[in-house]
Amino acid sequence: MSRLPIIAGFGGYNAAGRSSFHHGFRRMVLESLDEKARQETLAGLGVMTHIIEADESGFKSKDGGGLTLADIESQFGDEIMQATLIRRIEKSYFDVDAAPWQQSVTVGPGSSGTSFLLSRFQLPKTIPASWTVTDYSDSHVSVHLADNCDVKIDSTRNVDVKSAGQLPTGFDPAALYSSRFHPRGLQMTIVGVSDALQSMGIPWETVKSSVHPDEIAVYAGSVMSQSDENGFGGMMQSRLKGGRVTAKQLPLGLNTMPADFINAYVLGSVGTTGCTTGACATFLYNLKQGIEAIQSGKSRVVIVGNSEAPITQEIIDGFAAMSALGTYEGLKKVEGTDEPDLRRSSRPFGENCGFTIAEACQFVILMDDELVVELGAQIHGAVTDVFINADGFKKSISAPGPGNYITLAKAVASAREIVGDESVRTRSMVHAHGSSTPANRQTESELLDRVAETFGITDWPVAAVKAYVGHSIGPASGDQLIAALGSFKYNLVPGIKTIDQVADDVHQQRLSISVSDISKQQIDVAFINTKGFGGNNATGVVLAPVVVEKMLAKRYGKDVMTGYKARLNAVIETAEAYDQSVLHGNFNITYNFGTNMIDDASLTLSESAVGIPGLDHPVTFKKESRYTDML
Repeated sequence: MSRLPIIAGFGGYNAAGRSSFHHGFRRMVLESLDEKARQETLAGLGVMTHIIEADESGFKSKDGGGLTLADIESQFGDEIMQATLIRRIEKSYFDVDAAPWQQSVTVGPGSSGTSFLLSRFQLPKTIPASWTVTDYSDSHVSVHLADNCDVKIDSTRNVDVKSAGQLPTGFDPAALYSSRFHPRGLQMTIVGVSDALQSMGIPWETVKSSVHPDEIAVYAGSVMSQSDENGFGGMMQSRLKGGRVTAKQLPLGLNTMPADFINAYVLGSVGTTGCTTGACATFLYNLKQGIEAIQSGKSRVVIVGNSEAPITQEIIDGFAAMSALGTYEGLKKVEGTDEPDLRRSSRPFGENCGFTIAEACQFVILMDDELVVELGAQIHGAVTDVFINADGFKKSISAPGPGNYITLAKAVASAREIVGDESVRTRSMVHAHGSSTPANRQTESELLDRVAETFGITDWPVAAVKAYVGHSIGPASGDQLIAALGSFKYNLVPGIKTIDQVADDVHQQRLSISVSDISKQQIDVAFINTKGFGGNNATGVVLAPVVVEKMLAKRYGKDVMTGYKARLNAVIETAEAYDQSVLHGNFNITYNFGTNMIDDASLTLSESAVGIPGLDHPVTFKKESRYTDML
């Protein structure tokens, strides 16, 4: 029997806020929630953004006055909402109206020549041919300029890309733990995976002691590496800025470093580790590794995720040069106004002009079904398949191609085999890539429509959460997956509220693309669809908890599931206590720097196992039987 990869915990952060307990999802469907859920979501975001304060006694205004949930909504609701989702790039990143840059200018000598003074310490080792250098003082020299000289001067420029999906205003991952010299992407990794672990409601040490050390795996990374000043960005800029490269910038800039940080500073894991990148499909690439590791029995617990912090001038310049990003001028034309609404810059399946870049970190914790039952773990869903296919020969490396037809059709066919034709036709939904480019709205909608026709699906609900949180590159399909878990919980498909209507060239004969939230009686399966530059197409199949529970009941029987339910109650209670703790400002970050390190000399080696000090189980060697018929 194949082991079922079940999502036992999830967490992270994006422009909608905290992912665990569906808080980020609830921000997207705020208008459709009941009063308690809506107000609790606003309160949590208010604490994250420091608009309000909180402690164990409750919520407070900055002047110390007590606040009820109703007070928070009425007094601070609008301000809290404005501090979330896509919005104008904040100056803590850079000033989009006056972004610093080095402007090249040519300086020429005047009619009688030009001279200037220069510190001896700043005198170039190679003197330009047009310079004549003479002594001026002990500390300076005089330079006579005989010909033109190219120099760079500090200046500013207007950046036409002015919006992004940023973490909630005022939420600073670096302030939550000892993060010295960590690039922002790694800061987000630490706080994101901490959120996912705590959401389980089961202490990590309990999980760790329940399996062998090499039955734990981590698949995580980033597409754009760590590109700020503490990573590759600083390393590549240092000499040009007249500075020096540090010893940390190169190693911390590696795109595999999120997995390394999780193993070394959060889990203390000696299990399998890795990172597969596939442009915008990267999260699903790593998810495929995770589910296959569980299905094969090689791993029993897998942490899958990505963290990306691409809101830098350089990365924005790169995407803008490809005409991929929505610009201020483009939005003015789309909206027919001189002052476009930057909060509506991401417009999937509507009149649009490019995608909106974003930062995010998203992580899911997968367990095999046997371990879930044994530990009483929560069931948020199960991932049965991720299909990946390339596009064949291409003329443009960034253009869409046929690979996504293969992945989506495979995914729908696979789900139909598991849950049946009726569930797929009437109780499934699609989380579209929905990048907000004119090409995507045509090609992906045609793809969805044709696949729906092939499998007899009508009114297929389509969500496109990039409308809310933007395009986070590596974690983008993680944003989609986390939102799908919210749809399972609340039976709501988020509408695309940044558009007034679906564009005329969108294929939607068999699709339900709505500008408001869609309420469903039940959702059994969600398809996570993503397209990446270069032909990196992927589609995942995610089953709802109601389906997974039926599958487990059939596999394990009534008595075993009764015991599971009893254990589950205690787990949920612990998890909910964590949720309330974070709502009141205690983020419970796990960061173990230099603690409980393993002494190599203390390992015990035998012909059958490696014993590791401090771990309950050894790493055992499996008997090799795969190739006995060939020898």
